[in-house]
Amino acid sequence: MFNKIKIMKRGHRKVAKSDADYAYVSPNRSSGSVSTSDVVVNHASRGGAVTNSHQPHHMISAAVPSPTGSIENQPMFRDVAVTERQSLFMRKLQICCFLFDFSDTLKMVREKEIKRQTLVELVDFIQSGSGKITESNQEEMIRMVSVNIFRCLPPASHENYGSENADPEEEDQYVDPSWPHLQLVYELLLRYIVSSDTDTKIAKRYIDHSFVLKLLDLFDSEDPREREYLKTILHRIYGKFMVHRPFIRKAINNIFYRFIYETERFSGIGELLEILGSIINGFALPMKEEHKLFLVRALIPLHKSKPVATYHHQLSYCITQFVEKDYKLADTVIRGLLKYWPVTNCQKEVLFLGELEEVLEATQASAFQRCMVPLFRQIAHCLNSSHFQVAERALFVWNNEHIVSLIAQNRGIILPIIFEALEKNVQSHWNQVVHDLTVNVRKMFMAMDAELFDECKRHYAQKQARTWELEEQRELKWRRLAAVADQGG
Repeated sequence: MFNKIKIMKRGHRKVAKSDADYAYVSPNRSSGSVSTSDVVVNHASRGGAVTNSHQPHHMISAAVPSPTGSIENQPMFRDVAVTERQSLFMRKLQICCFLFDFSDTLKMVREKEIKRQTLVELVDFIQSGSGKITESNQEEMIRMVSVNIFRCLPPASHENYGSENADPEEEDQYVDPSWPHLQLVYELLLRYIVSSDTDTKIAKRYIDHSFVLKLLDLFDSEDPREREYLKTILHRIYGKFMVHRPFIRKAINNIFYRFIYETERFSGIGELLEILGSIINGFALPMKEEHKLFLVRALIPLHKSKPVATYHHQLSYCITQFVEKDYKLADTVIRGLLKYWPVTNCQKEVLFLGELEEVLEATQASAFQRCMVPLFRQIAHCLNSSHFQVAERALFVWNNEHIVSLIAQNRGIILPIIFEALEKNVQSHWNQVVHDLTVNVRKMFMAMDAELFDECKRHYAQKQARTWELEEQRELKWRRLAAVADQGG
């Protein structure tokens, strides 16, 4: 992507040619600092992850770190006195604020390597706990992290013109060319957050709501390595900064709402659901109304999205966690699944049936009885699916002992609902595996209650006889009409 950089002059300073090759966040710490030029970056992308209006203390600027316009190596921490390490830490942070063009691998190779080595040293310094960094250095470190990771993401591959119907799953996996640096910046941020030396009272001044929102925006990155780091970091922030927890949940909610009702495009839905899986697991009982509303308004509607297969495993885990926490929610969840049950997408039906089995595994008899009629009407429909995987998956429900016990307790209602579907499979389903599994299920019902099974069989035979009788009458009427037409001709 072409980034157009417009450099606005301030005062009489002349901008060196090398200034346009990278950007820098000026620390603005001393009155004697060199004046820098403001840089405005304009490029088409999927929404800006960062804007200057949300960065009150600094701006992205171009700067010349030395008379030659190049980045110079700094000594290693072990080579300087302990009293000088904080100032050296600051200088290394300033080096890491330079941003490079990674689309050209031959451009500024030396400077890129210096920055990479500097980032490695910073990560090692934080990880080793060699010294508690000062508050001003913590602020500068978060600024450096912000400059590097908060950026406009390139257009998604499926957003190219003429490919509106492309499937994101089928696209080649995107690899960010700047990852060698980005990974180290993320690692530094992670080590800072998990460090026992990090005081949350100080850190929350810089890792604030604005910072968290920008992190969440980055979950739309197509690079799975970046999303993995973001997932770990956000999870750690949620664990360490209790003050941010309601805000993080609400912000994730908003991403889900936008995804469900507007765009159906967001790369990191699966990673956000993974975080939520752990959060839901820690919900206290009785469950707050806020959490139940989140289940009804966000998690269940996520099933209706076309790309649900990309995050269904994580979604199913979250849903099951709710039911395991509060069994009374099983009725709500099952009715929600039935509401969004796919009509023409067989692969999606297989996913729904698998999730349904997991939910039923955690369902108690009272909740099961409230939803069993619409549930088994849908299962009966699946049993007769011409797609063998759907029919097979529906029959696998009877392999689960807990579900079979629930069915056995309510067989008087359930068997009449599905009996016709079982008989049709035995008589005419094209797939031999489906046929054999259906025979096994019939035998199971016969063993449960032979009298009920015979009664259902009798009703089915009567219904079939009526159907054949009506069909014969219909054929007779058509023959009579045809004969009248022939006579009239």
